[in-house]
Amino acid sequence: MEEIIKVENLCFEYEPGLQTISNISFQIHKGEYVAILGHNGSGKSTIAKLIDGLLSATSGKILIDEIELNETTIADLRQKIGIVFQNPEDQIIGATVEEDVAFGLENRNLQFKLMKKRVNQALQDVGMLEYANINPNLLSGGQKQKVSLARALALQPSILILDEATSMLDPTAKSEIKHIIGSLQRKDKLTVIYITHDMEMLENVDQVLALDHGDLVF
Repeated sequence: MEEIIKVENLCFEYEPGLQTISNISFQIHKGEYVAILGHNGSGKSTIAKLIDGLLSATSGKILIDEIELNETTIADLRQKIGIVFQNPEDQIIGATVEEDVAFGLENRNLQFKLMKKRVNQALQDVGMLEYANINPNLLSGGQKQKVSLARALALQPSILILDEATSMLDPTAKSEIKHIIGSLQRKDKLTVIYITHDMEMLENVDQVLALDHGDLVF
């Protein structure tokens, strides 16, 4: 299988001398469903931010589609990645669900007709099309996270990163999000990176990377 992400000897320090990520190497192949597992503070979210270019490695390198992530390539490579964070409340931007999902597309200057098509498709994929004109602040936690997922999907990424995206949801909403992600991964051949400390979310993953205090333990 073709590699889409390659991490080589990656290290990161939030403070000098205090390593959060310690010389980690791994590969993720196109279309894989990968879980990054670990307790709070193990470095899971830091890995997500490094792959998305929100943080810069202290040493080592990250390659996406065989292109090294750096200051020159970050803008182009980031367009390949969609990311959904833990708290949907922190991700609401638009006055309506439709506007919220369209926000990233507006920044890419897409034509209105194409933008509308992508927004509708993303909302349909997560089962939220009927809520397009609703204020997202009126939605339940699970519905808000579906909107966050739709916002990422509308960008048509080849890599989808979910950073503890179900940890604040009730069991029913968590199960719905899990089902949606699995269906999308199979249908669109997305490469999905699921960051979690929840063992229940490991069903059907192709690969598990377990972190402990910044080390890759298996």
